[in-house]
Amino acid sequence: MGRRDDREPREAPAPLPEIDVLVIPEEKGVESLARQIKLTGRAYPLFEIASLILKKSERFRVELRTIKRGENVAQPIYVCSLDETIWLSEQDAAAHILDKHFATFYQSEKIAGDAPKGTYTFVGQCGISGVILGPPNYHDYQTKLRRLHSERFGNMPFDVYKSRIKIVRDEETVKKWMEEQSWKTQYITLNVPEAQTLTTREAVDEHFRQTHLANVIRKEDVVSLPGPVALNQANQQLRRLINVRVEEQRRFPLKVVTTLSEQFQKQGLQFFKAHKNVTHVSVARPRHLDTAATPVSEGIKKIVDFIESKQNTTRKQLIEYFAPGVQLKAEGQSAEAAAAQPPSPEVEQVVSDLHWLIHQGHVIEFSNGSMQLARKPVPKPPRQEPKKKANAGGAESTQVVEATSTVEGPTGTEAVESGVATSVVAEPASQSVIEQAAGAPVEPAASAPSDEAQAAEDPAAIQKSDNKPSV
Repeated sequence: MGRRDDREPREAPAPLPEIDVLVIPEEKGVESLARQIKLTGRAYPLFEIASLILKKSERFRVELRTIKRGENVAQPIYVCSLDETIWLSEQDAAAHILDKHFATFYQSEKIAGDAPKGTYTFVGQCGISGVILGPPNYHDYQTKLRRLHSERFGNMPFDVYKSRIKIVRDEETVKKWMEEQSWKTQYITLNVPEAQTLTTREAVDEHFRQTHLANVIRKEDVVSLPGPVALNQANQQLRRLINVRVEEQRRFPLKVVTTLSEQFQKQGLQFFKAHKNVTHVSVARPRHLDTAATPVSEGIKKIVDFIESKQNTTRKQLIEYFAPGVQLKAEGQSAEAAAAQPPSPEVEQVVSDLHWLIHQGHVIEFSNGSMQLARKPVPKPPRQEPKKKANAGGAESTQVVEATSTVEGPTGTEAVESGVATSVVAEPASQSVIEQAAGAPVEPAASAPSDEAQAAEDPAAIQKSDNKPSV
């Protein structure tokens, strides 16, 4: 027989609030990334960039949007104007203000009073905060209990919180409660035309709601928060909602990719698919260059021929081939000394020609440094003429038969028609343009699984592909 488990059953988590949560890359960071992509000319997998953005909360912001249910809002959003914290009810917001900003509105004063009459042998004490509430049969016990729950533990159901109250029979604890009751606290109102003295916290709560609440709490339909602030919200339900949505995007950042592609598009960047239909972002879409039909320099023709003859060549290999006598970096030479040396005319010419080819889309230089040519597009099959066939009643009907083969783009794969990625998949990234923009070295990026492969797999189980980049 198995051993009996005496532990309390776990409480089911409360339903997540009905609020839309959007994770949006920071605009300044996207602008910096766009400049880096334009500067290097390299093509980066869009999902790889999105994954790197989501690794650090400083790289994105979170936007909260209310959801309409007919004429009503499913879950209102309340903002405290004093510290811009977000709350799901006026009650929670008011309790937060009276807890954190009490001294802004009221001044507390203790005055001597009468000790409780009678004999008390036990008191109730909060098992979480240690606050002594007094004997359960004392006249203000229930008031104190509900106020403590509202001010500090409002995110916990009242019945659950009530079960955490323990009965203490310790003589010293009972004596401490009686001493506390020998003093009374009164409250003087601040920031009002005429000061008043309030004798109970209930009176303070009522005065705050009537006098200050409308001025310090506002309802919003859209709220934008920096990533670190959003992930550490004071409201437990809201914090859980935001963290769940961010983790969903970290597992499969489709929504972030869609937003990121729109932001890159505004920066003038282009999109295309390669490496088994993985969407890349670059300075130009691949465009085939027919050197036989297009007048170009002899140097450009040689570069094109070299890249075509050597699969996955790199910039270093290209320069070493066309300028074999040039030492790119002497052995033992520091990076500063190498940078101080002016490049040779041969290297300058190769770099200039390669820059033109990349920015025209004739050559694609991927994030791992490999280069390939934009391939010649495959002609689209001609459209077939409509056929006529008889239906069940003997009448003729027309049926259009059309070929559905995919037209390959310049890279041998279909280009993104709208310029915005909507259904592409990429592997988790190691390091990419984000790390480069931050000053860290760039490691070679591997290829990623295709859209078709993802359709048969769970997004969270995406495995890194070992395929080499190919267009």
